[in-house]
Amino acid sequence: MAYKNFFIVLMTGIVHILYIYSTLSSSYQCNSVIRSQFLPIENPRIGIIGTGYVGLVTGACLAECGNTVICTDIDNVKINLLKKNIIPIYEPDLETLVIRNIEQERLLFSNDIEQTIYDADIIFIAVGTPAADNGSVNLNALYQVIDSIGKTIHKHLVIVIKSTVPVGTGARIRTYLENVHNIDPDLFCIVSNPEFLREGSAVHDFLEPDRLVIGIELDTSYDALYMIYKSILTSGVPCIVTNIATAELIKYACNAFLATKLSFINEIANICDATGAQVHTIAYAMGLDHRISPYFLKAGPGYGGCCFPKDTQALVHMARHYQVPMHTVQGAIDTNSTQHKVPVNKLLKIFNGEVNGKVIAILGLAFKANTDDIRCSPSILVIKQLQDLGATITAYDPKAMYTTAQLFPTVRYCSCAYEAVTDADAILIMTEWEEFRHLNLKRIASLVRQPIIIDARNILDSDQVYKHGFIYDGIGLGIIHESV
Repeated sequence: MAYKNFFIVLMTGIVHILYIYSTLSSSYQCNSVIRSQFLPIENPRIGIIGTGYVGLVTGACLAECGNTVICTDIDNVKINLLKKNIIPIYEPDLETLVIRNIEQERLLFSNDIEQTIYDADIIFIAVGTPAADNGSVNLNALYQVIDSIGKTIHKHLVIVIKSTVPVGTGARIRTYLENVHNIDPDLFCIVSNPEFLREGSAVHDFLEPDRLVIGIELDTSYDALYMIYKSILTSGVPCIVTNIATAELIKYACNAFLATKLSFINEIANICDATGAQVHTIAYAMGLDHRISPYFLKAGPGYGGCCFPKDTQALVHMARHYQVPMHTVQGAIDTNSTQHKVPVNKLLKIFNGEVNGKVIAILGLAFKANTDDIRCSPSILVIKQLQDLGATITAYDPKAMYTTAQLFPTVRYCSCAYEAVTDADAILIMTEWEEFRHLNLKRIASLVRQPIIIDARNILDSDQVYKHGFIYDGIGLGIIHESV
């Protein structure tokens, strides 16, 4: 009887394994010819197309993992800067990685995209996919790269889509290469490998990720990526291997959920301001529930940057195409579209609705700390609103003043926070830079014209602020002020 039971268990296990294998083989859509052609290469030649934020971090970190990488871009100015060890974006630890791997000859830069494609075994596409006016995704740069691949491909090539693209893009690229460029379908495979890099901690997020997501059409294309990610995967990082459409949608789902969480806590903060409740205590209590977690429960002036605004809009646009309502994500977008007005409205209330002729000091221009990125930054929207109301703006940010000056040349940019607040009628803290948490409030009180601080990031100790005689407010602190 024992042998009979063992035999039944054994056969059941074998059947289960065969079922999984057949299911995976079907989902990968592979055939025996392709499977035999894409054998993993011991030291694959890696090309990165696009040396913007994602491409440069990806290239530097893959080189740090021991790979030989060539980063390519059509922007000759950017490539020439990188060849001189000048990093065109600010990201902690990135400069160190780039210079070290250039010196060790693992990281190279070129403006010859077609030569890079010709030489490579694996191509990572990391070009920009900005939002179009209707909320869809502009894939022009992506297809320019695909056209270059179609003209150049001459041997087996793994094409990895690192850019954030709509669901179905990987499948459409295959069709495009086969039908428009007449490429043998067995000559290439498509992989979706979305990035989950937070600006300000991108190097850490790449080298010590929460997970890797790899969407494949061939099981052996995973083998190719395993070779280049080996040092990360062998450290125990979870790896989700799935089909391409699922991997493409995972990226949008993650960003839309985090954006929704931010919009939710901002709506709670706005209720707090109307009722006298305190959002930081509410967020703390919520975060202790393991089903919720404390992350992305910080009230503020709204989310910004490159990813959340365009990815939420793109997800809603995609859903509309498939006639699937996305009320929750649309609600997050709607909330965020007005949240930047909250700190300005608080200022207007204090000044009895009139800021014309007032000097307002803006501390923080980047959309978040540890980056110079001002794309969709709440600070940019606040400056425009205040200037339209007749206010004079002084500003300071440790990294983002040069890019902001291209948009607002009439703002007076200062060398430090103390210069910016001198003779100001009010101070708006818009970015959570660490140095703003440790401002010398006594010194600031002696410099300003009127002691008013609107802390849109809730980073100051209110007791210390009050101690130095300031009128103070934040987001969701439940503070009621009379006009001055």
